[in-house]
Amino acid sequence: MKNLLLSITFLSTFFFTSCDVLEEAANALLTEDTSTSTPSLTNGEVISGLKEALTVGIINSVSLTSVTDGFLKNSSIRLPFPDEAIKVKQKALDWGLDGQVDKFETTLNRAAEEATKEALPIFKDAIIGMSIQDGFSILKGGEGAATKFLSDNTNAALISAFTPKVEAAISKVKLTDVWNPIVTRYNTAMNFTGGDKINPDLNQYITERAISGLFKMVAIEENKIRKDPMARVSDLLQKVFGSIGL
Repeated sequence: MKNLLLSITFLSTFFFTSCDVLEEAANALLTEDTSTSTPSLTNGEVISGLKEALTVGIINSVSLTSVTDGFLKNSSIRLPFPDEAIKVKQKALDWGLDGQVDKFETTLNRAAEEATKEALPIFKDAIIGMSIQDGFSILKGGEGAATKFLSDNTNAALISAFTPKVEAAISKVKLTDVWNPIVTRYNTAMNFTGGDKINPDLNQYITERAISGLFKMVAIEENKIRKDPMARVSDLLQKVFGSIGL
């Protein structure tokens, strides 16, 4: 009987001790899961994070494009000879005006670099006006969603701001001094050949290409933040963009 009682006592102690151990292990696992789960985002954090990301992106983009060679030495946004005037370029090269063609393309890009300086305050106004709905749509919209938001909300204002700036830049870099001799010689030749004369709107061409190039750079900066944790330069950006698979 004594042995039986000892056995029962031992088994009871073992059972309850085992239960305590299992409970402690389960609690530890629950605590670990809770501590490592991604905290939920508030509306305010989403909007603040998106505004910060866009601000970082536009500052970097404008800084890269609005300096000397910002367009000229960047093959992805460099302004080439206008497509509608490509025949002019070909004739100019045939006439040995390679230097004039190169100088013309350089001055095109200089004008774009000057105009881009106007973009920052326009972008910032659009960012200030971002709604909660805009924020969540951008966050979940994938690559380029923030850039599209900026384009939709700033394109008209950019054209309005860039146009006079491009006109001033054309004068500053003496673009017409390079362009006029080329196009005049081409159009004179067309008088004899019966071909169509040409004189594209350089102001419109530079404005459109400068805005397009700027948005391309904004998209690159946006997608860096989406893809690369190292590009998320604050705790808020880490939290917002680390919250979903982007």
